[in-house]
Amino acid sequence: MEIAGLGQCDFIDRPDPEGLMQALEELDYLAALDDDGNLSEIGIIISELPLDPQMAKALLASCEFDCVSEMLTIAAMLTAPSCFLEPPAGMIQEAVQCHREFWHHEGDHFTLINIYSVFKQIQRERYFSVEKWCGDYFLDHNVLKAADAIRSELTDILNRIKLPVSEPSFGTKTNTQNIKRALLAGFFMQIARDVDGSGNYSILTHKHIAQMHPSSSYGTKSHKLGLPEWVVFHEYTLSENNCIKTVSAISPQVFVQMAPQYFFYNLPPSESKDILQSIMDPDGSKNTQDEKQKAPEICNDTKSGCTGATHSYDRCVIQ
Repeated sequence: MEIAGLGQCDFIDRPDPEGLMQALEELDYLAALDDDGNLSEIGIIISELPLDPQMAKALLASCEFDCVSEMLTIAAMLTAPSCFLEPPAGMIQEAVQCHREFWHHEGDHFTLINIYSVFKQIQRERYFSVEKWCGDYFLDHNVLKAADAIRSELTDILNRIKLPVSEPSFGTKTNTQNIKRALLAGFFMQIARDVDGSGNYSILTHKHIAQMHPSSSYGTKSHKLGLPEWVVFHEYTLSENNCIKTVSAISPQVFVQMAPQYFFYNLPPSESKDILQSIMDPDGSKNTQDEKQKAPEICNDTKSGCTGATHSYDRCVIQ
């Protein structure tokens, strides 16, 4: 599929060149383009899925990490509108209390799986009204039905293109880590770090500062558990207080495993990037300092010559 010639396309409403180039750059980071700028094999598979490219890549990665069932739910719940109803005046605390029953300590992506799982369980109960249950818990019944339909459509597509759909294993430690790996395979461009321990998150790609959206499960329990230092987020909204929405905790170690190396090196300089660099190469700064100290002795010893060793680090990149 020809992508490289988009600049010559006769658009009805032509996008600005900067936005078009950014979109192509993101597709390249996702390994969706080949060296000629056309869709790669992964890009062709991604184009089969009615999702944004990052979510499609995460769903594709979940086939490798045996967490397809869970990623199907996350993709469906985030493609549909928000399932949380706006509570009437005076019932905000009651709504928060109801939603708290679904909260997962790993983050909002996992909370969405909890909500969908209980919704499906209630559907199977003969003596429960799903609509009443949704109303009681301040959840939008129509949105959850739409998410269920989206999930079924995505499952059919995976079956049609013969991608494996693993059995659900939500709740196990291995499954939790695999979900995060799959998310990072697609959303490595949407990472933020709490720079001062008070909820001021610096976004790695442009160093803007943002706070957790009030709807995040972390927002109301931060005083008890503390906010995670590193997070992956689904959405960044510009507002009076810039917010990141649908947030889950990650470890920087897993991030450096999943992010393409050339993406990492293109990040703007920051303290967060330095921390990640030290994880990638824990002996790098020490070796550099030692080499500088030894350099005069080595160069003065003309008989012995100079030898060097290059260290390589294996990186798990979904491509």
